[in-house]
Amino acid sequence: MISSGLKAQIKYMIVSILVIGTIVAVLAIPFFRQELSVYITIIALGASLALQKYIASFVGHFVIRWSSTFDIGDRIRIGSIKGDVRHVGLFHIILDEVGDDEKMGGELTGRLLHIPNLLVLDQPVLNYSKDYSIKDKLIASGYIFDEIRIPLKPTSDVKRAVKILEELLWAENSTFMKQAQKVFGEDEVPNFFHDLQSGPKITIHIDEERIWIKGRFVTTIKARNELKTKISLEFIERIRGDTNILIN
Repeated sequence: MISSGLKAQIKYMIVSILVIGTIVAVLAIPFFRQELSVYITIIALGASLALQKYIASFVGHFVIRWSSTFDIGDRIRIGSIKGDVRHVGLFHIILDEVGDDEKMGGELTGRLLHIPNLLVLDQPVLNYSKDYSIKDKLIASGYIFDEIRIPLKPTSDVKRAVKILEELLWAENSTFMKQAQKVFGEDEVPNFFHDLQSGPKITIHIDEERIWIKGRFVTTIKARNELKTKISLEFIERIRGDTNILIN
């Protein structure tokens, strides 16, 4: 039995050979029938203009494959489009759409997006699933930095709130560090692993109505919302009954 993956590879190979073979045959005609060279040139120019997007998408397929920009299962962003890669075809990519920020941030929306490969050639591509190891080798990590933001009233004890959040994030970072060492080993951990060794990073932002304390933490791509909820609930539990820390 031939696997579906092998069947797809064979199909892509046959179609690619046919397409490339057709292009080569058309370009070779003028060398054998010089009287047709003018017509072939006009036809080739017309076809290239009419099919330029398809040609660009066809080329984009090989750019994706050869450069390992992303693979099946990776979570990526192309321009303003975000999703999990489900299929990389000769002319298009299929993504499971993922919501962003306020609109279903990090959660699957249930919709499929069909994206032409040509977007990879002229749009920035962010791959959430890969990171550089300490040897500057592209590896799949599955972990990203995320941020939790907590709004406080201006009269709150900000120093105590920062300390509580720092303790919660330190516990999560310590868990990640242990997991990462098991998964990647001592010498192949992602670069951002070393940022955690000095402890959580907490920043403070002040606007007209509230004081924001922001903390960075590491999470798996698929579980970022669950972990953010967990940290938020633990923070609320820690300040319960404390009138010196009020969430705005």
